[in-house]
Amino acid sequence: MLNEHVIFVDLETTGATATYDHVTEIGIVEVDRGRLVGEWSTLVNPGISIPPAIQALTGITNDMVVLAPTFPEISRDLHGRLEGKLLVAHNARFDYGFLRNEFQRAGIRFTSRVLCTVRLSRKLYPGHARHSLDALLARHDIECDARHRALGDARALWQLVQRWQRERAPSTITAAVAELVRTPTVPAGLPGNTFDDIPEAPGVYVFYGENNVVLYVGKSVNLRARVMSHFSGDHCDSRDMRIAREITRIDWIETGGELGALIEEARLVKHMAPVYNRRLRRTMELCSWQWHPEDPDARPQVVSARDLDPSRFADLHGLFRSRASALEAMREIATAHGLCPILLGLENRKGPCFAYQLKRCRGACVGEETRTSHALRLAQVLATLRMRPWPFKGRIAVREATPGRSRTDVIMLDRWCYLGTARSEQELHDLQECPPRPTFDLDTYKILTRFFARSHGGSQVIQLAAG
Repeated sequence: MLNEHVIFVDLETTGATATYDHVTEIGIVEVDRGRLVGEWSTLVNPGISIPPAIQALTGITNDMVVLAPTFPEISRDLHGRLEGKLLVAHNARFDYGFLRNEFQRAGIRFTSRVLCTVRLSRKLYPGHARHSLDALLARHDIECDARHRALGDARALWQLVQRWQRERAPSTITAAVAELVRTPTVPAGLPGNTFDDIPEAPGVYVFYGENNVVLYVGKSVNLRARVMSHFSGDHCDSRDMRIAREITRIDWIETGGELGALIEEARLVKHMAPVYNRRLRRTMELCSWQWHPEDPDARPQVVSARDLDPSRFADLHGLFRSRASALEAMREIATAHGLCPILLGLENRKGPCFAYQLKRCRGACVGEETRTSHALRLAQVLATLRMRPWPFKGRIAVREATPGRSRTDVIMLDRWCYLGTARSEQELHDLQECPPRPTFDLDTYKILTRFFARSHGGSQVIQLAAG
């Protein structure tokens, strides 16, 4: 790392949201091939009030920045100082995100190779649990004379890296840095700045080839990092290598959070049928066994996806991707539990079933076991396959927002079915007034059962209408 031109940078800001908050101070320490060549810092007028808690933490007050230059006023000079150099920061995603947003507001495109000292510390010292700057300074006995001020923290990072270079073998540090700052190769069919505009936000991305052929659909809580990972050299699998040869365009859809990304990915995979997605899930092949335990004479019936009624999930048992797989599963249940294939609807004959002749049926077909007893045993077996009941009293909305972002999505759901996503009050009103008919989808069902089985990650569930 110290064999190239490096900028250690730290920012102080009005808050934690790069798209809303602003920089109040910048400090940089410039090192060229291991030699300190300069320092630079400035207060920045953020154009908004600094919250009292931030003032208490940093010591930077509104009075201190009122006469300071704005970011656009220093943007050209700062860009020249940073351009072409390796940017080193603690929690680098935070500092880099603020720099990119501030430069964008100033009308300047900024990109840089970035090294995060948190991630580097974890690689060099995996036995330690804490890697905050305070923890690292204490562990390595480094004093910072101006903690939570930009230049003071940038100087501390430079001292920290020097200490690591004394404590770890050069080859170890070189390998760790190379892995952390590895940049993906932009495929030949894409413009050189393709990755610059992809947001570090949850959502779904779509790779296109020639003639708008959809190659691949994916999702992530960090679109930019995930898209770039497809083209990260030695991490490419054979599919990614084929995509890199054929790709000509990338589109993406931002979502409020992970749930929205999961649902949107499942929807787009079915709609677009991408070439390289491993499993194309066709809802219309989906089947389930429908059976009413209270009627011992009723035979289980295979119902297809088009006939699934989410309001009667208590009568549905198991989800199968084809009628053949549903029948095979029931045959295995019959064999394992001595159930009668005739009463299960697997055989259409009079007299004893074939399994009874092989002593694999307890004789419900010939009266040796009552229909009620057979039904009770079948109910016990199928109880493990019963679909989960919808845990709400009708339609709900999940309000989903990722911490640190201003975007909020409202996802409308009903009986395990996705009805739509509203990104404005008008869209939410329209969805509530004219909700689409619930259409069951296996992947959405699995996504939602997992989502409601764990904590909702800060998402808010709102009851909309009673069922």
